[in-house]
Amino acid sequence: MVVNVMQDSEMNGGRGNLFKAISSDTRLSILEHLSEGDKHISGLARKIGISVPVAAKHVKILEKAKLVERKRLGNTHIISIKLNNIYSFPNHFAENRKLEVEQGTTLLEALKSVAAVEVKKMGDRVKVVSTDGEEGLYVYEVDGKFSDKTVDEYVFYEDAVVEWKKLVPVTKKRLMVNVRR
Repeated sequence: MVVNVMQDSEMNGGRGNLFKAISSDTRLSILEHLSEGDKHISGLARKIGISVPVAAKHVKILEKAKLVERKRLGNTHIISIKLNNIYSFPNHFAENRKLEVEQGTTLLEALKSVAAVEVKKMGDRVKVVSTDGEEGLYVYEVDGKFSDKTVDEYVFYEDAVVEWKKLVPVTKKRLMVNVRR
């Protein structure tokens, strides 16, 4: 039995497209402005101080990397950011490991064979609190699905792909609150 242990799969955009997209200060500025909400392409151009055709070229590069999407309403082009792909960027650097285990091996046993793992019993559940010295909250998916079993309960009976993920703080929304006086 072969079990792949990795953290998240790659985005669909491809590394070359992604790195090209984020290599430009103008494109990074576009992404920053889109983080405030969807924008009309001419409004983006005005905010950044470039022409609409130049903004459109930059947006095409961001689209190819799947970091933004364009909605066409007649001649109007509304651009929005694809936050899931932005958040997935670090997945390009995830470690990929292949290993063979015996049928009936638990995920915890498989994980311990490729990483230094620290576990803690919390109530009636075993939780991984550190992987390779990195403390944090960890979750896993097997073949793209979350399991309701703990790492010591999940048993391998067939080949699988495991995505081991450390949850890290990511700002999903930032609220700038002004209080009227």
